[in-house]
Formats: sequence, structure tokens, C-alpha cells
Amino acid sequence: QVQLVESGGGLVQPGGSLRLSCAASGSIFTFNAMGWYRQAPGKQRELVASITSGGTTTYVDSVKGRFTISRDNAKNTAYLQMNSLKPEDTAVYYCNYPFRPAVWGQGTQVTVSS
Repeated sequence: QVQLVESGGGLVQPGGSLRLSCAASGSIFTFNAMGWYRQAPGKQRELVASITSGGTTTYVDSVKGRFTISRDNAKNTAYLQMNSLKPEDTAVYYCNYPFRPAVWGQGTQVTVSS
């Protein structure tokens, strides 16, 4: 069974940085696109960044130039480097496969506040 475990969240001041990690079990990681999603209180979950198996990346406009998604297929791990964080980035962040979703993990809380 595919499992996804997110980590690396925390409390950071505006303008700060965090690096999130997503550890994926199973054998499908290498051959599938991976995405980072976030869900803020009272809002729907949104896809903020994705990376194909070949390394092509896409971002939602609100994070372009600030977030970078990457993957290490040897480690079955995806990353989200978040720089210049803003209060509106506050949310629970999740990873999942955009085209063949697995059971959602618990996510990791990111809070941007002074």
C-alpha cells in the first residue's frame, strides 16, 4: 500500500524559509508525477507545485519564484523549498500523486507569522 509522509513544517516569520519533505513508500514513485498541495483553514485544498517523473515542474502563480519542487527518485522523496514565505502561505501542506492519488497523509503544518 502506498503511504505518504510529510515533514518539515513549522512556525516561521514572514520572509523566512522552510524545506518540506515527502517520503513515499511503494514502487510507483519513480514513474509518476508528484505534487505538493496545501489547505488553509476554511479553504479547499489546492495544488501549488508539481513535478513529472522526468523533472518538469509547474507552479501556481501565487508561489512562482518563491517555491521550488524537486525529487530524489533514489530516495523515493519529494521536496518543496519555500522561500520568502508570506502569512498567506499558512496552511497544512500535503504531497500526493496528481494523476493517481493515494490515501492522503497527515500533512505538515506551516505557519507564517511574526
